[in-house]
Amino acid sequence: MIETPDRTSSEPRSGIRWLLVFWLFTISAVAYLDRVNISIAGQAIAKEFHLTNIQLGWVFSAFVLGYALLQAPAGRISDRLGPRAVLGFAVVWWAIFTSMITFISPNLTNLIVTLIAIRFLLGVGEAVMYPASNCIVSAWIPSAERGMANGIIFAGVGFGAGLAPPLITYMLVQHGWRSSFWVSAALGLVIGGIWCVIARDKPADHPWVSAGEVNYIRAGIPQKRIETKASQLSWFEIIKNRDVQALTFSYFTYGYAVYIFFSWFFIYLNSARGLNLKQSSYYTMLPFIAMAACSPLGGWLSDRITKSVGKRAGRCTLAAVSMVLCAIFLVAGTQVSSVPFAVVVLAGGAGALYLSQSSFWSVSADIGGSSAGAVSGVMNMGCQIGGAISSSLTAVIATKVGWTASFLVAAVLVLAGGAAWLFVYSSGNADGILGSRTAKEVSSTSAT
Repeated sequence: MIETPDRTSSEPRSGIRWLLVFWLFTISAVAYLDRVNISIAGQAIAKEFHLTNIQLGWVFSAFVLGYALLQAPAGRISDRLGPRAVLGFAVVWWAIFTSMITFISPNLTNLIVTLIAIRFLLGVGEAVMYPASNCIVSAWIPSAERGMANGIIFAGVGFGAGLAPPLITYMLVQHGWRSSFWVSAALGLVIGGIWCVIARDKPADHPWVSAGEVNYIRAGIPQKRIETKASQLSWFEIIKNRDVQALTFSYFTYGYAVYIFFSWFFIYLNSARGLNLKQSSYYTMLPFIAMAACSPLGGWLSDRITKSVGKRAGRCTLAAVSMVLCAIFLVAGTQVSSVPFAVVVLAGGAGALYLSQSSFWSVSADIGGSSAGAVSGVMNMGCQIGGAISSSLTAVIATKVGWTASFLVAAVLVLAGGAAWLFVYSSGNADGILGSRTAKEVSSTSAT
């Protein structure tokens, strides 16, 4: 049961929770700038290091593989050590491994192995980003506001990835590709330092938060979560849960599709659609602008529908419909001969996909409660495994069959991911694993 938050003006609310959400948006943007910069600079790197597209795909996949494998452990670490310290440490890690690639010589022995190792370790460091942010959402954001909060946080993905093409292209042309990695690393250190100053793990621990805001947050979080917040879920409880399984599969298909845009869209426009470097940099922005716009829109819609109809409609139905729309746009985009129109249609697919983004993270926060980091880490591991496969397989399919086939494979998978949402909350329990566990514990206690 969720208490209705007191919205009277007798208890002024400081709004610190939205400051933290905004700064998570900023960290998210820089994180995606760090990871997308290599796809924009990829051709320049491949030329200097004498890499084929398939070898470049291995380097792309190395990041996603490291990111994927550490998702669940990163979530557990965030639950135990707190998102403030974990994210603060992580951004220093990002800066080190983002810049490390710039010091490699093309004549280095085992060059490809070294490149793969560096990108893998960057992925390991970035793995904490969204499980840690979900810990903040679980502790700071009332259930009724989680769709919008997650929508804003994940708008940073589109903003950072959209900023990357013109910024990285400018730095590449004016100062060489290495300069773009140095800029990304420096930005990470700055935003990480500010995060450590303004963030706290719990509302009651923050020196700037008002009593009114603390009470408002507590009133909007399920009481079962507050009563059992010291009890963390085991890995077995998380993995065996059918909602988690459905979410993880759906997010796997989501990751496969979205990483075509993150890893290959710039090169697709340049090589398959015949655009020059400058044109490709501008057109590549469109899918990421659509992501940035549709992420908060999807969060707002999710909260509105949830409030008026319920969580099954607001979280699950919205996500399913969004993923079906994405598949339709991906198929249509491959059939359009006009380059500008094709990019707009494909960008529509990216935007439609991001309408569902907040649903994944809102539901995983609802399911996990005080173990939101671990639950969302398992879910996001599925997404990143899909991304790792996509980053390599897309190049193989495009080389052997063609780029159209690459997008069609993604469309089929996204359709299956949309169908998986029919099995989330299918039991009617929207209180999550902790809610189910608490109900059983209460029943057992009453029986004795």
